[in-house]
Amino acid sequence: MIEQKYDLHCHSSYSDGELSPGDVVLRAVEHGVTTLALTDHDTLSGLAEAQQIAKQYELNFIPGIELSCLWNKKTFHILGLNVDANNAELLAGTRQLKNIRYERAKEIANKLEKNKIPGAFQAVQDSAGVGMITRPHFANFLIKQGHVSTMQSAFDRYLGQGKSAFVNTQWVELEDAVQWIKAAGGIAVLAHPMRYKLTASWLRRFLTAFKEMGGLGIEVVTGRSNPDEIRRTIHFAQQYELYGSVGSDFHSPKNQWVELGRLAPLPKNIKPVWDLFTQ
Repeated sequence: MIEQKYDLHCHSSYSDGELSPGDVVLRAVEHGVTTLALTDHDTLSGLAEAQQIAKQYELNFIPGIELSCLWNKKTFHILGLNVDANNAELLAGTRQLKNIRYERAKEIANKLEKNKIPGAFQAVQDSAGVGMITRPHFANFLIKQGHVSTMQSAFDRYLGQGKSAFVNTQWVELEDAVQWIKAAGGIAVLAHPMRYKLTASWLRRFLTAFKEMGGLGIEVVTGRSNPDEIRRTIHFAQQYELYGSVGSDFHSPKNQWVELGRLAPLPKNIKPVWDLFTQ
């Protein structure tokens, strides 16, 4: 019997990933992934291509999305797994988020212009194409223009919180994001819970609200999880009776630390979120 290997969080060139959706699927196959979810930021546009290639290679493909939202003025990312990519309510939500990203991109470009760095808006639009404009598009522009040498330095100098080109984005509310996922028949999962740098009491408050709104899962294992983070997340999953998910958050082959399918196994004492895919 083939060992099942799940990766339920990754990105393509339709958001801030480097590979096309089809190439993401091919790379997943190469790395032994048997069930893959493509979860681009705030867009469903890459799913059809990924689904088509997955079918050719008999990879179990789960349509997904990663929605940007606010709760108590803090930004969170919620994965929608096993969504209907044709659902009108979810599609309307992605159009709303695309407009938010478009306006944010204009503001970032204006701030860069004040820093005597012109031409950013047109460049990131060209780079993103039909996909979502993300801050990594700006980081790549800054690298190409010779203003910084790495993605990290672009955030450290210009794009990170409190820096000269940072824009405080008004995303949609958490309740809306969870509702869109539910409307599309999907499962709402909190992505990378340890990355928000919340105190335990704040995370408990968030998870209480998330569960009340219909959130069902939490990403227990991510591509960057260390054993201590996994232990802490297990505790929250059990306390709030949430299903556990695993996802690399793969973006690019250049990042040797985060690879499709290279994940610690989901602990045995956690209910796997994929049990809900067949219900």
